[in-house]
Amino acid sequence: MTHVDFAVVGGGIIGCTIARELALRAPHASVLVLEQDAVGSGASRRSAGLHFPRGATERVRRMAGYSQAYYRALLDADPALPIHPVPLLVVSDRAAVDQVEAAYLDEAGLSRVDALPDWLPPLSDETAAWTGEGCQYADVGALTRALARSLRPRTSFREGAFVASLDRVASGYELGLSTGERVTAGSVVLAPGPWLAAPAWRERLAPLGARVKKVVALHIEVPPAAEDGVVVFHDEDAFLLPLHEQRRWLFSYTSQVWDVDPDRLTGSVCAADLADAREVLFARAPRLAGSARSGRVFCDAYSAGREPLVRALDEEGRLVFAGAANGSGYRLAPAIAAEAAHLLRRAVENVSDQGGQQ
Repeated sequence: MTHVDFAVVGGGIIGCTIARELALRAPHASVLVLEQDAVGSGASRRSAGLHFPRGATERVRRMAGYSQAYYRALLDADPALPIHPVPLLVVSDRAAVDQVEAAYLDEAGLSRVDALPDWLPPLSDETAAWTGEGCQYADVGALTRALARSLRPRTSFREGAFVASLDRVASGYELGLSTGERVTAGSVVLAPGPWLAAPAWRERLAPLGARVKKVVALHIEVPPAAEDGVVVFHDEDAFLLPLHEQRRWLFSYTSQVWDVDPDRLTGSVCAADLADAREVLFARAPRLAGSARSGRVFCDAYSAGREPLVRALDEEGRLVFAGAANGSGYRLAPAIAAEAAHLLRRAVENVSDQGGQQ
C-alpha cells in the first residue's frame, strides 16, 4: 500500500499544472500523478494549444489574465519551452462589436483596423476587425511533459495505470489501480479531461452536468507568412492558427457533435467534419478552404455554464474535481490549478505544518 498526501488523477496539462501548484504550495508534501496512458497524451496531445486574452464571463476573463501571466513567467524562466507568441487579428460582424470589445482583456490592446491581409476577403460595411497582442500557442503535449520532468523526483508518477476504484477511507481515499497497486491519499484531485464516465467516479461527477463534445481541427498545408498571426472569427467561434515551425495552418471550428466517448474516437477526420469546417472557411478564408483535407479529432468536457468546473465533491473537501474547461484546458489550466489548490488549502496547510507524510 502506497500512501501520499495528494493524488492527482489525470496527467494532462490540467493535472500536471495542479501537481505543480500543490508542490509549490506544500514543498514537503508527497504528490502522486496517476495517468491511464502517457503524460501529455489524450486531449493535451491533440490540443491546438492557443491562448488568447479573452473570456465570455468575468470569471473566465480573470482566469485568462492569471494564466497569461503564469505562462509568460514560465517562458521567461525557460525560453526553450514550446510556447510561441503570435500576433492577434479578430474578425466579426459589425453587430458584435460591443461583444468583442467587452470579451477581450485590456492587456490585449485591441485596435480597430480598416483592412485585412490580402489572402482574406476585404472588410465590408457588415464586418469589423481588430489587431491585438497577448496571444501564444504551445505544443501542449510537449509542454506537459516538460512540466512533469521539472516535477520529478519530488513528485511521483504512475503512467499506464488506470484508476479502477475510488473509495472513502479514514485516512482520505483509497485508489485501486489497474496494475494491482493500491494507493491511499489524504486528498484527491480528479482531472480526467473528457473521461467523465469512468466507473470509479462516474456517479460522483454526474450531478455536475458536464458533457463531452467532439473537437475538430483541420491541417491546412499552406505555409503562413512570417508576419501572419492567429485570426479569430468571433461569430463562428473559430480560428486560424499559423504553425510557423510546421509550415502550415491549423483551423479550429466548433463541432456540434455531443456526448461522445473518448475511447471510441479514432482521431480520424470524417467527411462531415470536413464539410462543416469548409463551410466556415469558404465564408471567411476561401483561399485556404481547398487545402483543408486532413486534421485532428478528439473531444473535451464542457460545463453547462461554459465556465470551468472546480468543485469539492465531499463535505470535508478532500475530493476535488477540476476540469470541464470547454476546450480551453491549456488556456485556463494555471487558473484552474490555483482554484483547485485553494479548495485544498486546509489540507495544504496541515501537510505544511506537519512537514509532509511519507
